[in-house]
Amino acid sequence: MTQDNSETVSESDFRALCGRFATGVAVITARRHDGRQEGVTVNSFTSLSLKPPLVLFCLDYDAGTFPAFDKTRHFAVNILGVDQQGISDRFAGVGLEDRFDGVDLVTDRDETLPPLIAGCLGYLTCEVEARHPGGDHRIIVGRVQEIMFGEDADPLLYFGGYRKIAKN
Repeated sequence: MTQDNSETVSESDFRALCGRFATGVAVITARRHDGRQEGVTVNSFTSLSLKPPLVLFCLDYDAGTFPAFDKTRHFAVNILGVDQQGISDRFAGVGLEDRFDGVDLVTDRDETLPPLIAGCLGYLTCEVEARHPGGDHRIIVGRVQEIMFGEDADPLLYFGGYRKIAKN
């Protein structure tokens, strides 16, 4: 039997310690059933399987974008470069009327597909394979349908805050 330590582990300490694990930063995008674009910044993105190609990301049930991602059948992963911190901040923000306002998008795409943010390091478009509960988050698993390589630049990293890679 597993011991429940939920009362001895504070949320702030847990968040601070997990912030010491360096991760890349991505913006997950989708289209609502009415065609509106939706997007959210995540660092809880990872590859899951090569055969079949699966990825996952986690989204807080209380996120304003949660209803859109809980219903969408497709999403895109936009992997951010070091010069895209402003994009990350924008899609992590709360209360914006339209997070896409003023954001350059890849324009040669079918408008029914999830939008792609111009200038990213790479893109994955996915069909939702599964959704699972995970505490206060939903785990969304996607089967990769398409990959596209973007800019050849340094990644945007998060390690207790945004970081740059130190080059030798």
